[in-house]
Amino acid sequence: EVQLVESGGGLVQAGGSLRLSCAVSGDTFDHYNVGWFRQAPGKEREGVSCISPYDGKTYYADSVKGRFTISINNAKNTVHLQMDSLNAEDTALYYCAVDLDVWCDYPYWSSWGQGTQVTVSS
Repeated sequence: EVQLVESGGGLVQAGGSLRLSCAVSGDTFDHYNVGWFRQAPGKEREGVSCISPYDGKTYYADSVKGRFTISINNAKNTVHLQMDSLNAEDTALYYCAVDLDVWCDYPYWSSWGQGTQVTVSS
């Protein structure tokens, strides 16, 4: 069973940066897609960024393109989400997830972490 643990969330001022990490255990993720999703109060879950370790394919939501960068540390079974130029609209609970088949446009993946809160003050 795959287990995911997110870290790196916190409170940051608008314009600042945070780096989220997702540690994957129980299986190597070289055959899983890995995604970062977020959900703000009263809003639906949104796919923020996804990566396929198999071929390096990435996806970014339009709202984060040019500001967020997803990357993999294979040696540590960890996926990072570097978030720069944060604004108040980025405030949400951020989750990482893995799945063998689905991609960022589908919000129901098979395994999820507990989430890490990101709060951006304006």
